Amino acid sequence: MHDAYEATPILKVSVQIESMAAYDDNLLIGTREGHLLIYNVPPKFNEYGKLELLSYSKNFSKKRIVQVDVVPEFNLLILLSDDIICVHDLNSLNIQQINQLPKTKGATLFALDVQEAESLTGEKNTVVRLCVAVKRKLQLYYWKGRENQFKDLGVESRNELSLPDVPRELAWCGETLIVGFHGISYTLLSLEGKMKELFPTGKPPKPSITKLSDSSFALGKDSQSIIMDTSGELIQHNPVKWTDSPSATAWDDPYLLGIVHDTLEVYTLEGSLHIQTLQDLNKSRLLCRCKQGRVYIASISQVWCVSSVDVELQIRKLLEQNQFQLALKLTSLSDATDDDKQKRTYKIQTLYAHHLFCSKKFQEAMKQFHDLGTDPYEVIRLFPHLVDSGGANDVNEPVTSLPKLQDRDLENGLLALIGFLTEVRHNLMGGTDVKEKDGKREDGKKDRKSMTAAATEQLLKIIDTTLLKCYLQTNDALVAPLLRLNHCHLAEAEKTLLQHQKYPELIILYQTKGQHKKALELLEKQSKQSDSSLKGTERTIQYLQHLGKEHIELILKFSGWVLEQDPEQGLRIFIEDIQEVEQLPRPKVLDYLLRQHKSLVITYLEYVVRVWEDENSLFHNILVHQYKEKCLAGMSPTATPAERQNAEHVRQKLQQFLEKSVHYTPETVLVQFPSDSLFEERAIILGRLGRHHQAISIYVNLLNDVPRAIKYCHNVYAGFEGQRSGDGVKSTDGADEVYVTLIQQLLKPEPVFMAGNSEIQKTAQPDLETALELLEQYAPKVSPIKALEVLPDTVPIGRIRHFLEASLQNQLNERRRTQILKGLLHAEHLQVQEQRMHYESQSVLMTEFNICSVCKKRFGNQSAFARYSNGEIVHYSCQERKS
Repeated sequence: MHDAYEATPILKVSVQIESMAAYDDNLLIGTREGHLLIYNVPPKFNEYGKLELLSYSKNFSKKRIVQVDVVPEFNLLILLSDDIICVHDLNSLNIQQINQLPKTKGATLFALDVQEAESLTGEKNTVVRLCVAVKRKLQLYYWKGRENQFKDLGVESRNELSLPDVPRELAWCGETLIVGFHGISYTLLSLEGKMKELFPTGKPPKPSITKLSDSSFALGKDSQSIIMDTSGELIQHNPVKWTDSPSATAWDDPYLLGIVHDTLEVYTLEGSLHIQTLQDLNKSRLLCRCKQGRVYIASISQVWCVSSVDVELQIRKLLEQNQFQLALKLTSLSDATDDDKQKRTYKIQTLYAHHLFCSKKFQEAMKQFHDLGTDPYEVIRLFPHLVDSGGANDVNEPVTSLPKLQDRDLENGLLALIGFLTEVRHNLMGGTDVKEKDGKREDGKKDRKSMTAAATEQLLKIIDTTLLKCYLQTNDALVAPLLRLNHCHLAEAEKTLLQHQKYPELIILYQTKGQHKKALELLEKQSKQSDSSLKGTERTIQYLQHLGKEHIELILKFSGWVLEQDPEQGLRIFIEDIQEVEQLPRPKVLDYLLRQHKSLVITYLEYVVRVWEDENSLFHNILVHQYKEKCLAGMSPTATPAERQNAEHVRQKLQQFLEKSVHYTPETVLVQFPSDSLFEERAIILGRLGRHHQAISIYVNLLNDVPRAIKYCHNVYAGFEGQRSGDGVKSTDGADEVYVTLIQQLLKPEPVFMAGNSEIQKTAQPDLETALELLEQYAPKVSPIKALEVLPDTVPIGRIRHFLEASLQNQLNERRRTQILKGLLHAEHLQVQEQRMHYESQSVLMTEFNICSVCKKRFGNQSAFARYSNGEIVHYSCQERKS
């Protein structure tokens, strides 16, 4: 696939290599003869054998060194030789032995675990744990630095774990031990002794365990390496498949290396991709990782150093092969500065996103663009037909030319773009939940929250305009919701909607952009199109209803054609139960209707007065005038029967309005009324003015309607009684004598003079009987003195006996009521005086020994004090503190 490593032979020895370990630039070799060789391997070497021999101990051990390992943090060398574990000091002369673990006699292998731990105080410490396999037991130790020796780990009062068989492979993985038994299985073992069997080890000569992290590892089975976690679950279902069973494996992130026969095979875990095979490693059998990018391979007598190829070269090659994830992994593991890593990572991720797009994986590409914080305009330009100037996107690295999207591919691409732009729009509008630290995004991507308001608005304009185009090609039902809360570019959106003949949506665009005149002109034009969804007046009415009072001139201008075409529905522009309609300037609307659509004035004013309950006398006066004009028109000799019938109906409404409304101006209204008609209405207005004599005279002398006159007197007197019971004052407009006035008119009819008419009208005759009946019926409401003044002297006393008795009884009742009220008031006065005397009889003795219960200070000669009902005395200024 590409060259990730290069192998260089660095050492050839005459002894037989049995074990190997490495740290930093140092290589340790244990031999079958018991020799220990320590070399310094320079970071770079050009030819064979350029190593520095730091130490060569020929008599280090009497028997072969089976296993060797190092703890650089404590300069410890741990080795297994002669079936026992020994610990040596690497810094000492001749690498002296520190101690030996006698309990490990018979050991076959060991596993070392070195971890950085942080104490409760924040101090970082290195923890070293050792697990030794002795026959069918595992012994656990930890390094106690102060005593300079390994101590029993002592988990749950024991440091040994029993096994079903002799282990052939052993490794630490966090708090778990992984054990491999030859020909049996792999087993997970917790420090408490709990065991979990995984699967058989397979055909290889011995089990293979490779630690990947503190929670994951690779287990060899036949020619595969299976990736698992410490709970015994598979991390990925596709194992690494070698060409044959590897004799040794090692993990050098991000690669898994394995010796297969005389070659070194290199694979990735993710995707299990074969990366490289290094040849000519004759009889190689040992594999040891030193540090990131350096691995040692050894045969019986020869050592190779396998070093990673320059990361820059690897990344360049991987990008050519579209292996972006691996390139990202290598970038994160490189020695570059954090800033350079961020820049390179962003660059690679951008290329990866474009690769996904060109591969028509639109959803994945848009997710990648969003995670990167890519400029939305750069993403939009991937769809040339959505921008004015089509062309390839400008990115830091050249990408494959954009694919030609058609039909289903185009729809899928646009749907993915919609999702991307919608998410970006949500973030720009304040809904982002990106984590920040010290004012910067933790992921290092571009932070749109730091954009200026102008830049944000411009970006929103681009996004919304593009969304509009996308919706029109995928789901035009979403166009209207977008336009109601849009930042679209007006000219571009207008052009697009006109091309697609989306006139209702164009109306929404104009409305949200404040282009109301354009919207209304389009509505008027479309109302005449038979095949348009905007045909008729309804949409225009709704539009005008929501414009508001600041656009009153526009409302009046464009309501004209609506009112002419459909007056009844058109009037809803001014009288609907909508806040904007209710807040329109009513005098201006009324003036417009009076000038242009006079037939609608009454309907408008009735709504204003009755529904909105407007108390402005202007509307009440004009409504009375419009009623009057309608009545007079219906009374004209040239009026049709329908007009006359309608006038009668209007006249009833006029009379009811004059009687109920209290907000019209009687003086103003009376002047406008004719003198030769509408006498009932005139009588109502005169009554409102308190001119009861004239009103009654009209009912009796002009209309000959005594019952109506009686009803009038009843209403007037009822109002007088209510007023008298409320404030107790006497009427000043003669309301209390209204019945006397009626009786007088019945006994002595008077001529009636109409304003502007010098002719005397007299149509009634004296009616003594009716007057006497009224006198008896309403005796309590008639003053006897006033009544006797208007009655003729010829009336027998017997005819008015009932009236006089009722009047006298009424006077006596009134006198008794007054006396009782006087007595009650006097009794109340006596009670008040008694209470006053009671309170005045109480006294308070103040001396220099009195102490305020609040401030605990004495009262001075000039102190103001307050006394509570329980007799407690406090300073006046302390009473609030006490409460």
